[in-house]
Amino acid sequence: MADVGEVLMSVLSTIRVPKPGDRVHKDECALSFSSPESEGGLYVCMNSFLGFGSQYVDRHHARSGQRAYFHITRTRKAKKEDDNNSGSGHPPKKKPTRLAIGIEGGFDVDQDQYEEDVKVIILPDRQEVTSEDLATMPDVVRERVSLSMAGIMAADSVSHALQVQQWDGEVRQESRHAADLKQLDNGVKIPPSGWRCEVCDLQENIWMNLTDGKVLCGRRYFDGSGGNNHALLHFQETGYPLAVKLGTITPDGADVYSYDEDDMVLDSKLPEHLSHFGIDMMTMEKESGTTLRPMYGPGLTGMKNLGNSCYLNSVMQVLFTVPDFQSKYVSNIDKIIDEAPSDPTQDFKTQVAKLGYGLLSGEYSKPAPDPGDENGASEPRGDQIGIAPRMFKALVGRGHPEFSTNRQQDAQEFLLHFINMVERNCRSGVNPSEAFRFLVEERIVCQQSQKAKYTQRVDYIVQLPVPMDQATNTEEIHEAERRREEGDSSAPTVRAQIPFTACMAALSEPEILTDFWSSAVQTKTTATKTTRFASFPDHLVIQIKKFTFGLDWVPKKLDVSIDVPDTLDLSALLATGQQPGEELLPEVAPPPLMTPDVEVKGILGSHGNEEDDSLYSPLLC
Repeated sequence: MADVGEVLMSVLSTIRVPKPGDRVHKDECALSFSSPESEGGLYVCMNSFLGFGSQYVDRHHARSGQRAYFHITRTRKAKKEDDNNSGSGHPPKKKPTRLAIGIEGGFDVDQDQYEEDVKVIILPDRQEVTSEDLATMPDVVRERVSLSMAGIMAADSVSHALQVQQWDGEVRQESRHAADLKQLDNGVKIPPSGWRCEVCDLQENIWMNLTDGKVLCGRRYFDGSGGNNHALLHFQETGYPLAVKLGTITPDGADVYSYDEDDMVLDSKLPEHLSHFGIDMMTMEKESGTTLRPMYGPGLTGMKNLGNSCYLNSVMQVLFTVPDFQSKYVSNIDKIIDEAPSDPTQDFKTQVAKLGYGLLSGEYSKPAPDPGDENGASEPRGDQIGIAPRMFKALVGRGHPEFSTNRQQDAQEFLLHFINMVERNCRSGVNPSEAFRFLVEERIVCQQSQKAKYTQRVDYIVQLPVPMDQATNTEEIHEAERRREEGDSSAPTVRAQIPFTACMAALSEPEILTDFWSSAVQTKTTATKTTRFASFPDHLVIQIKKFTFGLDWVPKKLDVSIDVPDTLDLSALLATGQQPGEELLPEVAPPPLMTPDVEVKGILGSHGNEEDDSLYSPLLC
C-alpha cells in the first residue's frame, strides 16, 4: 500500500477549501438518511462537499473518481441529571429565537449532546489521516488539507442554513409586568386537566390569567377556529395583562402572552406565578393526548417534524402506501440512484425515491439507543430513529411562496402541488399520480329550453360538503344548547354526527345557476348543474369541507364527526352521458361585450382616416 502522504499529494489538486456560497452537506447523505450519528458516520467529498453514508461512499468514488473524503462521526453523550435543570428550582431555559440559532447561548443542541470525531479517508483503500498525522507531512499538503478540514467544519451545513432561512420562531422578550405582577389572594386553584372556558365552555385554546386565575378561551383565528376572545375581553375589562396557555406548561417553561404588550413574552417568575394557583410546573408535562405504543419495522417509520411540517409528513406517509408510488420509486431505487446526476440533492426522482425507501425499508424504524451506551447493552429509549426529510422538503418547496417556509400549510394544497411536480417529472415514463386521476362530467340543463351541455375535466380530489341538517343526533345537540343558554355549566359539548352517505348525497345534488347564458334562447336564464364521475380512480382522495362562512362572513370550522364506511358504493354517482332523446345546447359562443366606438377611441385614442379605424394605445407609443 502506498504511503498515505504520497497518496494525499497525488490527490491534492482535487481537495477544495469551501468558499462562501458552497453547499456543504455534512449532516445528511445525498442518497439516504444516514448522518454523522449513523453507524459508519458520514463521508463528505472534499471536492463537491456532498455527503454520503457508508453504504454509498464507494459508489460515489467509483462514479466520480474522487478519493479524499472528510469523515464525521458523532456519538451522543450520556445526559447529566441537571442538563435541562429538571427537578431544580432554576428558571427554565429560554426558547430559541431566529437570531440565536447556532450561536452562543442559542439553539446549539449538538454542541452539548454529541462528541465528534473527524478525519480524512482516502479511497479505495480507506487510508486514514488525522490532524496529528498532517503535522508530519509536507507543508503544501498540511496547509491545503488542514484548510479544507477546517473549512468544512466551520461551514454552515445546508440543512442548518435552511433552518435559519425558514425559521419563523418569534423573539420573545421578558415581560415588563413579570417582575411585579399583581396576583389576587382569591383562593383559586387550577386542576391539572379538564379545563373549560368559564364563559363559553370551550375546551380548546384555553388560557389562565396569571393575576386572578380566570380560565378563558383565546383569540378567534382568521378561519373561525381558536377561541371566542374571552381571555382578551377579560383583559380589556380588568387590565390584568399576563395569561398562560394551559396544556403547554412543562418544567422547561410555557406559552405566556401579554395582552398589554400584545406579544408572546417570557416570565422569569413563572414557577412562582403558577404556584400561586396550585400549579407545580416542575411536575407538569405538555399535553399530548393518548400515550402511543412505539412500533418498529418496514413501513412503520416515523418522520420528524421540521417545524410545522406535519402536512408534508402526513401526505408522504399516505402516498407511499399506494402501490403505484412504491413500484415507481422504491422498487427501482437502485436504478434511480445509478442514473442520478452528479448532484443528487437537486434531483426530484432521487429525493422522492430516497424518502420512499426510508419510509418502507425499516432501516430507520429501530429503537434509538440510550445515550452513552457504547456496547448496546442497555435498553433502548423507546423512541424511533426515524427520518428528517430536510433535503426533500427543501427541494419540493423551492421557489414556492408557502411550502418554502416553516409556516403551517394545508395538506390538500401540498398534495396537489406534489402531484403537479410528479407529473412534470414523469412525462416520458410511468406516472404514479395516475392512481388518483379521474374524469368529472358536468351536465348543465337550460331550464327554459331543457337542452343540455356536457363537459369533462380532470381532477384528483373529491371535495365533499357537510350537510349539518343531516345530523343523526340533532336532539342531543339542541338539548345541550338549551342547557348552556340556561346557564348550566355541566352541559356537555355534543359534536354533530353526520353520515358519510349524506355527504356523498349532497355532492350529487343539482346546483342552481341563476346567471347562465343559454345558446338555445340567446339570453341569460336559469340552469341546473349536476356533477358525476365519468371515470373512477384506483384510489379516491376525499376532502371533507369542514370550513364554512357564517352570516357575518367570518370563516368557521365545523365541529363534526363523520363515520366513513370501509366500503363505498359510488355507482349512483357514475355519469351516463347524453340521454336518449335529449337535445344538446348549440355550440354558439356568447356575444362579445360591445362598447360604443366613440368611447373606445376616447380611452385608447385613434389614428388613420375614415376608412382605417384601427386603434392604438398611447401607453405603447
